Amino acid sequence: MRRPVIAGNWKMHKTRAETREFFDAFKPLISNINHCEIIVAPPFTSLSVAADSARGSSVRIAAQDMHWEREGAFTGAISAAMIVDAGCRAVILGHSERRRYFGETDATVNRKLKAALAAKLQPIVCVGETLDEREAGRTERVLESQFIGASDTLTPEEFSRILLAYEPVWAIGTGRTATPETASESHAYLRRLAEQSFGEESASGLRILYGGSVRPDNIASLMAQREIDGALVGGASLDPQTFFSILNFKQRSS
Repeated sequence: MRRPVIAGNWKMHKTRAETREFFDAFKPLISNINHCEIIVAPPFTSLSVAADSARGSSVRIAAQDMHWEREGAFTGAISAAMIVDAGCRAVILGHSERRRYFGETDATVNRKLKAALAAKLQPIVCVGETLDEREAGRTERVLESQFIGASDTLTPEEFSRILLAYEPVWAIGTGRTATPETASESHAYLRRLAEQSFGEESASGLRILYGGSVRPDNIASLMAQREIDGALVGGASLDPQTFFSILNFKQRSS
């Protein structure tokens, strides 16, 4: 049985003070949440504040990106060791916004993935197609390229430590959401790719999150799909009550 994971990606939002305020309101709400894992990814400047504020709760803190080198002349970059030192236990890699605005490639995702695993971080590896690619019937080709490019040369043991996030780019921040059935089809395809590369046991244990305009009113229908193991939540994770409503998807579906 794959345990669900709900991760909040704050992107470029919240100061240190706002991060403290969020956790002051959020921690009491989630005191009885035990059916899923909770991850929050603040901006770099708030990582240590988030880690301190989340102490005593079940929330794990993730960074939104990292560099693959341990140290060096990489102005503006942050290493795995630095985010671990700030209190992180996970890291988002290959988000479509990193690919679109900052030139992220499958090759750089692969290098970052290996560095994250070496630092004992849990990577959340993002894959997904654009609207043009979907309309051209290239969804599976894109997913295959991104999956293989990111996971190249990993061992089955290393692969077992990652989370995969399917985020159709056309559904991120647009208010458009892939139907649960459409998302599930892509998740099932990614699981088949995992089986081909790493075997049936690794594929069956792989947790694949859905990302793309996840909200309280659609989380229950998404989580009802057998292939969907959680969510990577953007804007809806910024408000404590709204994020709690998403985490409480079991209550909403009953």
